[in-house]
Amino acid sequence: MNTQESADTRIVDPACLPFAYQDALNAGDAGAVVALFHQDATMHTFTGKVLTGKEALHAEAVQSIAAQARLTNKPRSTLIGGDTALIIVDWDLEAMLPDGTGISPTGTTTAVARRSADGSWRFAILDCQRAVGSPGEGAGLMRVNAPVVLENKADR
Repeated sequence: MNTQESADTRIVDPACLPFAYQDALNAGDAGAVVALFHQDATMHTFTGKVLTGKEALHAEAVQSIAAQARLTNKPRSTLIGGDTALIIVDWDLEAMLPDGTGISPTGTTTAVARRSADGSWRFAILDCQRAVGSPGEGAGLMRVNAPVVLENKADR
């Protein structure tokens, strides 16, 4: 990638991050999905998995793409304080389970994004919560209701 491409693809408004994620996932581009995350980012998936780091995030993106996932995000709010942003979106997802069963969960994602030194924004934390009673619930995916504690590596 040349410098011009990098400048053209930077996310300079954190409210755009969920839609860049949606576009990359729907295009089947796992590399573009992962590029939206900081190196040490953490994601809590709607199925209950907690993933940390680009390798785990890439594997999740590849799995979602293999499931023919189609994501639609709907903005709720974005709050920016300095180099940190809180982003909340509602989402709908269409995907296929390995047995061919179609699922269509819905939910809300709360995300924390950080501004990088180059001025671009990337996800630091994504917490994807599936809505109770979401279509496709009981189709082999677990519903997540319990709070999740994400470990701070600096506290070790």
